[in-house]
Amino acid sequence: MPTAQNTVAPNADKSEIKAASRAAVASLLNLTFLPGIAFIWLLLQLKKSPPDSIEHYHIMFGIKLNLLAFFVLFFISGVMIFTGGFHSAYTWMYVITYFTFVHTVFILIAVWALVRAWAGQKVKGKG
Repeated sequence: MPTAQNTVAPNADKSEIKAASRAAVASLLNLTFLPGIAFIWLLLQLKKSPPDSIEHYHIMFGIKLNLLAFFVLFFISGVMIFTGGFHSAYTWMYVITYFTFVHTVFILIAVWALVRAWAGQKVKGKG
C-alpha cells in the first residue's frame, strides 16, 4: 500500500502557503471574474513578498501567466480579425473558437498553479 508523502515544501510554513494560495487565486480571478483588479492586486503584493519565498514565486508565475494570456488572447485575436476582415463570418468563427480554447487552457494552468500552491510547491519541479 502506498504511503502518503509530505507534499509541502520543507521551508514553507502555513502562512507562506496561504499567501501563495492567495496569489494563485488572484491569478485565476484575473483570468475569470475580476480581470485587471486581480492583476493590480498581484502587482501590489509583489513588493510585499520576500524574494525567495513560495509566495513570491506564485505571484511572479501569476503575473507572467496573465501577461502571456493577455498577449496571446487579444493580440492574436486582433491579428485574426484584422487579416480576416471584420465582416466575415468565418473570421468570427475562428476567433471565437480560438479565444474559447486558449482561454480555457490558461484557466486550467491557473487552476494547476492553485493546486500546487495549496501543496506548498512550485508549478514546475519538486519544490
